[in-house]
Amino acid sequence: MPRGTIVHRARAEQHNPKPSMFHEHPLRWGFTVTIGVLIALVLALTLFNLSSVLISVFAALFISLGLDPLLRWFQKLGLPRGWAIVTVIALIVGLIATILLIVIPFLVGQIQEFVRTVPAQFAALESSGWFAQLDERTGGVIGNITDWAQKTISDPKFWATIGGGAVQVGVAVTDAVSSAFFVAVLTIWFVAGLDTMKTAAYSLVAASHREVFSGYSNRILDSVGRYLSGMVVLAFINSVFSVIVLSLVGVSFAFIVGVIVFFITLIPLIGTVITTAFMTVIALFVSPTAALITLISMLIYMQVEAYILTPRVMSKAVQVPGSIVLISALAGGTLAGLGGALVAIPISAGIILLIREVLIPAKARS
Repeated sequence: MPRGTIVHRARAEQHNPKPSMFHEHPLRWGFTVTIGVLIALVLALTLFNLSSVLISVFAALFISLGLDPLLRWFQKLGLPRGWAIVTVIALIVGLIATILLIVIPFLVGQIQEFVRTVPAQFAALESSGWFAQLDERTGGVIGNITDWAQKTISDPKFWATIGGGAVQVGVAVTDAVSSAFFVAVLTIWFVAGLDTMKTAAYSLVAASHREVFSGYSNRILDSVGRYLSGMVVLAFINSVFSVIVLSLVGVSFAFIVGVIVFFITLIPLIGTVITTAFMTVIALFVSPTAALITLISMLIYMQVEAYILTPRVMSKAVQVPGSIVLISALAGGTLAGLGGALVAIPISAGIILLIREVLIPAKARS
């Protein structure tokens, strides 16, 4: 075919492009788009209905990653991997048994006693001399606030409204117990088979990239595991210290506060600040002196934690900037409550490590 004919035909095709599928088969195009949208909706609905299961699976996975450094520590002590796994599982079972047989009954008794003595606690607060002076200086505003708080907390309808009624509370407790049992069993399986799961996941990657991918993945998972285990250790130390301080200043229900402190301080940076304010208010029911001692003690502890404990405990874990902690905690908490806030931070730690180890060096070489 002459060259001029080919050029002419190419120009003609540019001016008269081939009709698209939408123009040739509009009905087929409409069915394709509709089916795609329906599939997307079905997948979204399925994920929504399975959200509780997925959260439990992710929780078990993160707990197993947090226990992996402990498993490797037992191996460094000379235990074979099989016995190290058995030891970690035995510790998990022992911890669960301790919580079920000792901690929960004691905690329930403390909560019942707290609810029963709430009116007496408020009465003692209002009868103290410093409270009367403060109420007088504020024109009765403080007294009105405490009266409202006392009536609200003492009203059974308030707790029924919060819990959605007795039936909803029972359902929530049942769901929580079943989810906790599922997470515990799944965690044991994940701890025992974490290396096998990694190997199976890495086998899905092309052989030419498998070694590099597995190397970076192992570093990210190890760093996240150290981060999680480090946060648990720091939260436990904070909780124990809080119980000791509150007990020394005369707070009757220091153990309940300590349990609350443990879970809140799992969120770094902002957790200790929140619990410090919370503990100071609780100690105020004893006396202003008790509140001042609690505040000063926690401020000192925050400095010790920031400059001594955290560097030692988290020395081998990836460091997350404070701004990222706040953003991650807020985003995770908005999406999935406290559990979402806890999970979002180690995910951010993994992303930061990936950026530092992969993206930045790649940009430097380009």
